[in-house]
Amino acid sequence: MANKLIKFPTNFTKSSKNPHYPPSLLRFMTTSKRVQDRSQQKRVHALEIAVEKNKIASKILFLLELLKHEPEQIIPIRSLDQHRRQLNLPKPHKLSDFIRKSPKLFELYKDQRGTTWVGLTKKGEELIEEEERLIAENEETALEHVTRLLMMSVEKVLPLDKIAHFRRDLGLPYDFRKNWVHKYPDCFRVFKNEDDVEFLKLVSWNPSWSVTEVEKKIMGITKAENHVPGMLSLPFPMKFPPDYKKVYRYAGQIENFQKREYLSPYADAKELKAGSVEFDKRAIAVMHEVLSFMNEKRLVTDHLTHFRREFVMPQKLMRILLKHFGIFYVSERGKRFSVFLTEAYEGSELIEKCPLVVWKEKVFSLTGYRGRKKKIETFDDLDGFDDNDLFESDSEDENTIRVDQSFKEDDTMSDVEYESIPRFSEMDIGEVQKAYKET
Repeated sequence: MANKLIKFPTNFTKSSKNPHYPPSLLRFMTTSKRVQDRSQQKRVHALEIAVEKNKIASKILFLLELLKHEPEQIIPIRSLDQHRRQLNLPKPHKLSDFIRKSPKLFELYKDQRGTTWVGLTKKGEELIEEEERLIAENEETALEHVTRLLMMSVEKVLPLDKIAHFRRDLGLPYDFRKNWVHKYPDCFRVFKNEDDVEFLKLVSWNPSWSVTEVEKKIMGITKAENHVPGMLSLPFPMKFPPDYKKVYRYAGQIENFQKREYLSPYADAKELKAGSVEFDKRAIAVMHEVLSFMNEKRLVTDHLTHFRREFVMPQKLMRILLKHFGIFYVSERGKRFSVFLTEAYEGSELIEKCPLVVWKEKVFSLTGYRGRKKKIETFDDLDGFDDNDLFESDSEDENTIRVDQSFKEDDTMSDVEYESIPRFSEMDIGEVQKAYKET
């Protein structure tokens, strides 16, 4: 409770009566509050910056990975057109303009037939080799986390396609479905169902891996060879925003919630009744555990919702994420919502960074940003911020294909305009009391 504070949701409106959102989207929201209304009023400035950085870096990482798996690590630029959705690069933005923004990583040139190609610079090649080495070094950690995901699942089975959603977050190799999963027959095995869908099935239970991250942190458990998961009453680490001055008024409700017992994510949850207090609090424990496994302690929320059935979590998962804002923070920057484990962040930075996160930040620092600055008054103005500035051409001659030599050492993506994202003053705190009374 002595941690620094993070902003939490307030000032919601009835989403079920709002005609502007389709039913498919409303299913992932609380039935009585809209994420968008909460976000426009009370956002966590630092964590929104982290989301904005990731939006830009993900485009570059996708292109690096695409080139990595080309035979000569080069590709005709016209072939990239089929990947516009993954790059989040809608027309009429030009692919060549996007690539020119990162001359330290990518090169553009024309062959004798006039075909434009994109390839990697020497630095880009070195970064790919470095990532492969780090993934190999991360293999034992990835093995543990994949096994623990299987241990938390109600049937001890997970579809390989769903695990693939976590591939980069867990530090798994690109081809893990073909090779990696077969290297550990003592932990799990691959099988296909009658529809030819591949699944990963737990082979052996590891008691020492059934200790939750909360137990390790609070109780200091390091080895537990005979551990049997059961009921827990351990508090979840929480952070609230710095401008939340009146948290002490509701300390009693928060303390009661924290003391309430819940079933370990690794214990059998088949008998839990959906909608019960025990059911919902176990869901919080599952989400906390899953996020703890991820390299950046965050995920897009639909990756969590994909596992509702396997992990025995409630259908209205977003409602729980929003209610327990001291444990989680939900951002709706971009087209997909992201959820953070708030304890893992200090401002916009991870407190503990694994080597793969450090590598990603290195890639980010080499990504060019020279777009025209524009005044951004609100979060809505940020919707096209990175796309427009990354993709708009700086060249008067659109047919010129060359690396822009005017790129300067300090012209990097680390210069995202932090102050362009607005801050908010002290918040309305009525929501925190209501959330803990309802829980």
